[in-house]
Amino acid sequence: MTNDPLDGARFLGSDAERAAATRFWVELDLDRPRTEVTGAVLRATAHGVYEARLDGTPVSDSVLDPGWTSYEWRLAYQEHDVRALVAGGAGPLRIDLLLGNGWYRGDLGFAGARANYGEEIAVAAVLDLTYRDGSTQRVVTGEGWSAETTEILRNSLYDGQTIDARRRGHPSPLAVHEVDVDRSTLVATTRPPVRRQETLRPVEIWQSPGGSTLVDFGQNLVGWLRLTVQGPAGTEIEIRHAEVLEHGELGTRPLRGAAARDVFVLSGGVDTFEPTLTFHGFRYASVAGWPGELTADSLEAVVVHSEMARTGTFSCSDPDVNQLVHNSVWGQKGNFLSVPTDCPQRDERLGWTGDIAAYAASAAFQFDTADFLHDWLADLHAETEHSPDRGVPLVVPDVLKYARWPADFSLPPWAATAIWGDASIWVPQALWTAYGDAGRLAEHYPAMKLHLESVEPYVSPTGLWDLGNQLGDWLDPDAPPGEPDAAKADPSVVATACLVRSARFAAEAAAVAGEAADAERWARLAARTRTAFTEHYVQDGVIRSDCTTVYALAIAFDVLDADDRAAAGERLAALVRAAGYTVTTGFAGTPFITWALSETGHVEDAYALLLETSCPSWLYPVRMGATTVWERWDSMLPDGSINSGEMTSFNHYALGAVADWIYQVVGGLRPAAPGYDRVRIEPVPGPGIDWAETSYETRHGRVAVAWRRDGDRFVLETTLPDGLPAEIVLPDGRVEEVVGGVHRLTSA
Repeated sequence: MTNDPLDGARFLGSDAERAAATRFWVELDLDRPRTEVTGAVLRATAHGVYEARLDGTPVSDSVLDPGWTSYEWRLAYQEHDVRALVAGGAGPLRIDLLLGNGWYRGDLGFAGARANYGEEIAVAAVLDLTYRDGSTQRVVTGEGWSAETTEILRNSLYDGQTIDARRRGHPSPLAVHEVDVDRSTLVATTRPPVRRQETLRPVEIWQSPGGSTLVDFGQNLVGWLRLTVQGPAGTEIEIRHAEVLEHGELGTRPLRGAAARDVFVLSGGVDTFEPTLTFHGFRYASVAGWPGELTADSLEAVVVHSEMARTGTFSCSDPDVNQLVHNSVWGQKGNFLSVPTDCPQRDERLGWTGDIAAYAASAAFQFDTADFLHDWLADLHAETEHSPDRGVPLVVPDVLKYARWPADFSLPPWAATAIWGDASIWVPQALWTAYGDAGRLAEHYPAMKLHLESVEPYVSPTGLWDLGNQLGDWLDPDAPPGEPDAAKADPSVVATACLVRSARFAAEAAAVAGEAADAERWARLAARTRTAFTEHYVQDGVIRSDCTTVYALAIAFDVLDADDRAAAGERLAALVRAAGYTVTTGFAGTPFITWALSETGHVEDAYALLLETSCPSWLYPVRMGATTVWERWDSMLPDGSINSGEMTSFNHYALGAVADWIYQVVGGLRPAAPGYDRVRIEPVPGPGIDWAETSYETRHGRVAVAWRRDGDRFVLETTLPDGLPAEIVLPDGRVEEVVGGVHRLTSA
């Protein structure tokens, strides 16, 4: 017996050109007639990405399998039920495995990193057949398999794909060889597959001032273009992608080193093209070389992301806020593609831990992220366990450890890092809150422990986390474009506040996991850090560096004593007013500032901050036509030019983390126990919004909240699944305890 799910299969490579895709295939007669097949399961994986077909038919509607994991320790394999394909055919069975570069040999990273896991890609598969008489047959990659060239001459996640339709049906043989792969890394896929989710047709096609044919799909999205076309053989159609226009032309500068360019070469007949070994982040495309007239029926955008069920909805009386929520949802779609990335378009697309630490709570409301983030956290644990300092890397999977930086660039050493490292705790906290899965929380606990143990050497004798490097309040809007870490907030104040939150939840997680000694250890660390914070950073209600982020964190993370908390709330509100309700926080403070305001009695200020439309604000991008959340508050300047900073993405969800506050405070739908085993219905109305409707599909069923102002009255209606207990808190302070059903209440 063996525990190898691909037992007997060999990982196959070829001598194909590095940029090209290879097809591995075998054709064979089965041991029994195909009509006698009662079971057929195909298991496959790759160092690279693969597409499997039986008799020319795809075995699955997933793409970019096996996805991106920490390949050194976790190589996912997929299992496909292919009985219908095998039994429904006749004659010899043909198996095809298309192999592309994917993330394994993707030249990943920024600033010329060109990071790869290896220079040789490979694929392996097993087909297990069961016949009506109980006999079995196993077909494996290895001896007898052939390899050949394909019509895909170039495939790169960053740079795009070239497909030459003239080569379809005219392959050339390639030499096949076995590739050594550590089979102990094989794990069954638990992360949802990446799939085509929807398609969008162009909303406008026109000629740019420079003569380019431009296409607008009306929505910043992630995926590719699919098209059917006929023209003279050898005609080349070039598609370039970008998220925005700048002065009437395609705005490609934010892509940095990513070409984001697909090329399709026509055969002379009717050709269909779909570049499934790449993906692009774009709203606009330029199309060059199209034979004849390009119309809205000529091509479509295919939206691609990991499978996630939509669970949360929100709408209100302010259309700009609705668009902001829409932008958050689409930002999650585009960046939840195999891993939770920072952005989907430029030469980066990495699993930055700080971004998902900030956004996990919003993400878990909008979509069912239970399996997606659980599996990613397994990669985080593996990377942390094997990192030199056993600290959480800045990116997971950590491909940057293989970066080949140019001589004029290097990353400073990052050991324990607040917010980024805290993803090991804050992401499980969001999942625990949303789904209440104690078993999975226990699985996540070891990475929490590793993170906190990596932090301890950087805690000075004062009890403050004030040693080591920090990214701090990244992308503070007052920082110069070229200095994203030049924030107003003292990075040690930020780190120490974060340590209080992380140690406190780690204590809770340790208790759930049955680690009583650790629970006490982290509770003591939280208490000690909290005391050190107030002793060294707080004086007469003023927190060191006296800016909005430090107050927001100290309040939201419950770091302050009652008197200091009240004073901090007043100071925070004063700073927010002094800034004219424009945003003054970066990655650290933005998810928590509205919470800090509303929880200290400054609801009107929180609403004013949310509803501000001048730059920087959440609604400034909305007024500028954004359809996803931007990386910078001013990624596009008021004159329509793109921010000059090197980091200027138009699809970055981190600053959209205010959505969590919108759902819970404006919408009023809050978890009162892990997994929504109990809910709290508590809308907090404020100036500028007259009604709101929110719903969330809990594990117990759908919870819905709707409220509106009716003259001087506040009217609330909520629908609860049968048996679900809830407390309803009305604006006048009245509390109603209910269980299940529909409830309609009014308040002054």
